[in-house]
Amino acid sequence: MDVESLTQTSGEWLRGTGPESDIVMSSRIRLARNLASFPFPNRADDAARAEVELLLRGRLTDRPAGRRLNYLSLTGLETLDRQFLVERQLISREHSDERTHRGVAVSDEENVSVMVNEEDHLRMQVLRSGLALDECWQEIDRLDDALEADVTYAFSEQLGYLTACPTNCGTGIRVSVLLHLPALVITKEISKVFQALQKIGLAVRGLYGEGSQAMGDFYQISNQVTLGKSEEQLIATVKDVIPNILSYERRVRQALVKENRQGLHDQVSRAYGILRNAQTISSEETMHLLSSVRLGVNLGLIDDLEMQNVNELFIQTQPAHLQKIRHQRLESAERNVMRAAFIRQRLTEESTGPE
Repeated sequence: MDVESLTQTSGEWLRGTGPESDIVMSSRIRLARNLASFPFPNRADDAARAEVELLLRGRLTDRPAGRRLNYLSLTGLETLDRQFLVERQLISREHSDERTHRGVAVSDEENVSVMVNEEDHLRMQVLRSGLALDECWQEIDRLDDALEADVTYAFSEQLGYLTACPTNCGTGIRVSVLLHLPALVITKEISKVFQALQKIGLAVRGLYGEGSQAMGDFYQISNQVTLGKSEEQLIATVKDVIPNILSYERRVRQALVKENRQGLHDQVSRAYGILRNAQTISSEETMHLLSSVRLGVNLGLIDDLEMQNVNELFIQTQPAHLQKIRHQRLESAERNVMRAAFIRQRLTEESTGPE
């Protein structure tokens, strides 16, 4: 697998299908694991990291749990390519730095990725479109069991799985759901959601996880605690709260339509019109306008766009994606011009078909 081949595809999790996909963009479960016989990556020297990568690369490309995974070494990969993988949500921002002996194994559908020598030796993640945490857990549990049959994990009978950061110790699991909540943002009700989630120990992050800002009205809800509860209990905690947030967002959407349908339709149509005609546009403005368009598609105010194409534009208009798709290195102002042209082309093809 190479990065160029990924510019011709898009992740299965962007399809805009699955339960509650009008609001739930994706579900994700991540597991952190380390090998018992090696120092953790932050304490390992170059030789140890090289040995770990060689060992795990072999295991990951040997179809664990029947899954074909394509391995990509990050050593020597250009900064633009590593940024592309971050935007694609296949690796973390921390994994994209220039340290050697790092890699990622990715499934053909891009719904499974396994980082090697990130903060921990193994960071596995499974993604699904819509609200599908049970399916994510079943798949990542099979993958975890298959790898554990071949290697010995660092494990304590008292603490559970040992990790580089104490906040991941125990189960090593992070359960998250990416929600699109434009109505709660418009009405400024979103702060009430944040406060309620914090009280029950759930974290709210942006589109790209820890440390990232909310863009396009997307919020990632995830567990903070990984120790003292089973994986099933932690998944249930997230699953229990999500229906309440979805119900809240839908009630506010309907209230907006009921109170001022014309005004909301105008806002959505203006956003759509700017995206179809702009000659230069920033990434931030694109995310903001796409959020209104996504809301409009879900409310039936726009009827000539597929949800998958709107979801893909959120990713494909990011800086590294634009440059990889166009095979050009671009400065910020040039990217804004290229982004506007790319959006115009995609939206025109969507409504009239490719030329």
